[in-house]
Amino acid sequence: MSGGTPKGKSSAARGRRMAEKARGPRREAKPEVVADDPHADIGVEARLVAGVLLNAALEKRTGLDEALSQSPAKDLDGPDRAFARAVAMAALRRLGEIDQILDRRLQKAPPAPVRTILRVALAQTLVLGTPAFAAVSTAVKLAERDAKTRPYKNLVNAVLRGVDRDGPGLTTAESNLPDWLAARWRATYGEAALLGLALATREEPATDLSAKPSVDLAALAQDVEGEVLPGCTVRTGKRGDVAGWPGFEAGDWWVQDAAAAVPARLLNAKAGETVLDMCAAPGGKTLQLAATGAEVVALDRSPARLKRLKQNFDRTGLPVEVVAVPAEDWEDARVFDAVLLDAPCTATGTYRRNPEVLRATRPAEVAKLADVQHRLLDVAAEKVKPGGRLVYCVCSLEREEGETQVIAFLRRNPAFRTVPAVPAEIGAPDEALTPEGWLRILPSQWAERGGVDGFFAARLERIEG
Repeated sequence: MSGGTPKGKSSAARGRRMAEKARGPRREAKPEVVADDPHADIGVEARLVAGVLLNAALEKRTGLDEALSQSPAKDLDGPDRAFARAVAMAALRRLGEIDQILDRRLQKAPPAPVRTILRVALAQTLVLGTPAFAAVSTAVKLAERDAKTRPYKNLVNAVLRGVDRDGPGLTTAESNLPDWLAARWRATYGEAALLGLALATREEPATDLSAKPSVDLAALAQDVEGEVLPGCTVRTGKRGDVAGWPGFEAGDWWVQDAAAAVPARLLNAKAGETVLDMCAAPGGKTLQLAATGAEVVALDRSPARLKRLKQNFDRTGLPVEVVAVPAEDWEDARVFDAVLLDAPCTATGTYRRNPEVLRATRPAEVAKLADVQHRLLDVAAEKVKPGGRLVYCVCSLEREEGETQVIAFLRRNPAFRTVPAVPAEIGAPDEALTPEGWLRILPSQWAERGGVDGFFAARLERIEG
């Protein structure tokens, strides 16, 4: 696959590198594939599950995780289950490009189960570098297993062998974005930024770690084969179960995207201050706040999500008061020196890690969640002491959930004013600073370091008196 790239030599070179990576290793020999290939059964179940996961993710936002916890995914052994997930995620990241390739080779649309088999196979060969003979033979075997797809096994064989023989051809990164989102982002951020956002869909992100203040970051980075980013996040390309990494059992660190760590730093909590973290789960920002020595109350409506948060508190040994109740229903007279509201949102900024959000999000959700954010901001304001601070943030790229919320909030709450952010002090990209002093972090920023999740954050202060 290859596609359009932003203007500028560095962006163009990055695009070429991505395209070469997407094509996978070149193969001189292309063995004939037949249905009774003795290797055809190797990994068939894992490929079947990859298709199940892919379709579950396309059906709803939480579909992939739910499907992983159910049969047939839960019946696979660890390596096969991990492989199935990797294939599904690769297909989700490159879905538009994969469909571009297929549409050029299909005279008419095949049944949905056949397209799933083709998508899974191309995700393996073009993104993950799986040898063509293995991917094609298992795809044919999968087609044979079901009466609905069996008549199309020769089509599956011909299409996949043709792509392997001729190459994928030209594809565009923008095709990985739903049309309605691409139109919104083009209008909001401009054509060049849209191309950068589209290129970011192709990338599997690294793992970012936030650590306690007492941890030697240079030593941690060395232990996990990573690097220290601005703002003291440690980024590593290391894969696998993080529970086995150095420092995990000791509670030295927790997994948290570099951009997700910015809002808590922006709040600038200090030892001895009282801090309220609204909508706290899964708890990365709460851990950051507790690590400062502040007295933290973590509020969330979901007891199930708070369970994970409590597990992290136990592991790290950081003290936090946890309250399982919707913020609007919390009857507590306390006010706080600092309040962090990481509001429920469409999460469109997290598509690098959660590519399913691009397909699962619907236009109507933006307005629906904007109404929730409006209400929660007013609740949060009531919890801020005079002279205290409020940070509002969302992991969304939609203005209605970010800038528009803060503009409207300041109009109806004249007791608050913006305190401009200083990106260099909190580990945010310099280009994220808006004219108003807020932060608009895009996934295409810090591209040379591997990108970040998309976030909006604004720091507000209640005027004393």
